[in-house]
Amino acid sequence: MKHLQGLIAAPFTPMDEAGALNTKLIPEYYRLLKANGVKGAFICGSTGEGVSMTLTEKKQTTAAWAAAAKGDDDFKVMLLLGGTCLADCRELAVYAKEQGIYAVSFTAPFYFKPATVEALAQCCADVASAVPDMPFYYYHIPVLTGVGFAMYDLLKAVEGRIPNFAGVKYTHEDFMDFLSCMNFRNGKYDMLWGRDENMLPALAIGAKGAVGSTFNYAAPLYHQLMEAFDNGEPAKAAQLQQQSIDMIRLLGKYGGIATGKAYMKLIGLDCGAFRLPVSNMSSEQFRQFTADVAALGFDQFKSRPAAKTHS
Repeated sequence: MKHLQGLIAAPFTPMDEAGALNTKLIPEYYRLLKANGVKGAFICGSTGEGVSMTLTEKKQTTAAWAAAAKGDDDFKVMLLLGGTCLADCRELAVYAKEQGIYAVSFTAPFYFKPATVEALAQCCADVASAVPDMPFYYYHIPVLTGVGFAMYDLLKAVEGRIPNFAGVKYTHEDFMDFLSCMNFRNGKYDMLWGRDENMLPALAIGAKGAVGSTFNYAAPLYHQLMEAFDNGEPAKAAQLQQQSIDMIRLLGKYGGIATGKAYMKLIGLDCGAFRLPVSNMSSEQFRQFTADVAALGFDQFKSRPAAKTHS
């Protein structure tokens, strides 16, 4: 399986004022990511509100991203299928394949949780078998799913039984487990780092690819961080990681994941609001947020809009 490298954004799903999908924005979104050196899009994930979308809406979002990136083999679109209803996941996987999506991903069932790693591996096998010639990634995010098995144990459980199991999107802080996964079977599986605030230590143990929400609006910061690391400038890399942490801390200050869409508004791409049960900031909070963001020097490292094209 191909090992992806560089930044893969986890896009926000654009919504209109009524809270309906606004897929017309996706071509511009794709151009924004391309203009900022982002190598792909992991759609309908946590940032993309996949769990708050209907199966039909996920298909519409998938089709829009597939159309936007059509013919661009250097930009990998990956789709999170879901986790609770395996039949829906299989149906969506087949649809993604038909649309030309690069890869699909699946997270642990988080209502009826798998009791063992073996049960989780069976779920993965069930969904992956629907698209046997398509890369299949497991999405490990125990803080949201409540399913915290070591991914090293999952790799042992799927080895030899899921031919298209490509790797893991790893959104957790267990560096021991992550390193063991990277070294499993001589680095067979693609391990994509998923904690933007911990990118530097992940790079230090060999991570090459990362999926993150802040890459949507601050990709230049992470390009600089990776460049400093590659150039053997640890102090500079650490300072850039601290800038990332300071930026991410504002998410907590202003209510969590929906703050990301406020950052997007500041770079000129209004993706609307998050759906319930996620809370969005008030107009007064947004004014204060804007001041806090300016104090971070955000303008120095924010993602820049793509150049306008004239037909």
